Amino acid sequence: MSESPAPAPAPPVSPVWERAIERFLRHLRIERGRSEHTIGAYRRDLEALAASVGAATPDPAALDAEVLAGHLRSLREGGPAAPPLAPSSLARHASSIRGFCRFLVDEGVLAVDPSTRLVTPQLPARLPKALSIEQVRRLLEAAAAAPDEPTALRDAALLELLYATGARVSEAVGIDVDDLVGPEGAVDAVRLLGKGGKQRVVPVGSYARAAVDAYLVRGRPVLSARGRATPALLLGARGARLSRQSAWLVLRAVAERAGLGEVELSPHSLRHSFATHLLEGGADVRVVQELLGHANVATTQIYTRVTADALREMYREAHPRARDRGPQPSTSA
Repeated sequence: MSESPAPAPAPPVSPVWERAIERFLRHLRIERGRSEHTIGAYRRDLEALAASVGAATPDPAALDAEVLAGHLRSLREGGPAAPPLAPSSLARHASSIRGFCRFLVDEGVLAVDPSTRLVTPQLPARLPKALSIEQVRRLLEAAAAAPDEPTALRDAALLELLYATGARVSEAVGIDVDDLVGPEGAVDAVRLLGKGGKQRVVPVGSYARAAVDAYLVRGRPVLSARGRATPALLLGARGARLSRQSAWLVLRAVAERAGLGEVELSPHSLRHSFATHLLEGGADVRVVQELLGHANVATTQIYTRVTADALREMYREAHPRARDRGPQPSTSA
């Protein structure tokens, strides 16, 4: 049986394209304060564009709407070397292209923005996945019940902080010891560095405070001795700053111990749960916006839809005249 031929490698990005992409990424990093994770996604999308259209359009200054539409069409339809992209991935590529084109217009490379005519699929609104309060309790109790070892103490501190502050996982692993706020020997709040380099200070409750204190006293000194000196709060087994990927693995391992292995779960789930539970408890949406670090309250208001749906369901279950009506008596004579 003959082997199918390997897909042809993508053509290299030309120096002209490479320089334009690097200028845009530098703009995102320095002037827009985008994270390295976001910049990496932009790089991949724009290098795919350059590889796709670079032969026919060797200079980004010659980009037009037809070229961009053809590239998105090829991503949507797929081919021998790559499967068709999902609507969400296609929308992300279109967003990267729009940002790149706007930058080229601002730089005077393009006279007109050719991306304004791009049409991408409308994505359905996705409500955040939030854990129930009982599921969060099980998760955090499973973390606290682990043996009193440095990595277990770190895991408990990580998960308690994620739920107590609503931090993004990148923000949580980016916390330094000096970002802990409070009087000598106590932690009352934590300073988080959010998107665009914006800082916010978020209070922590008694459970998170206790978990962080235990880790600082009995966990972090042991982990720190295994590596070079670092200001990071949360350390890996070798003493370096804990990575985002490691934080995800910690969550999955603790979820398995808590009997939540079948639950759709990610570090962002605790951020969603933080916001949803605050709103269910009566917190003002503007307060939750500040705690989450959202620039626009409209982003936060998606959580009000979650709590409204839960209230409607509870109402239908509890109110005697909210349930579906059964068979009605005949009105005929």
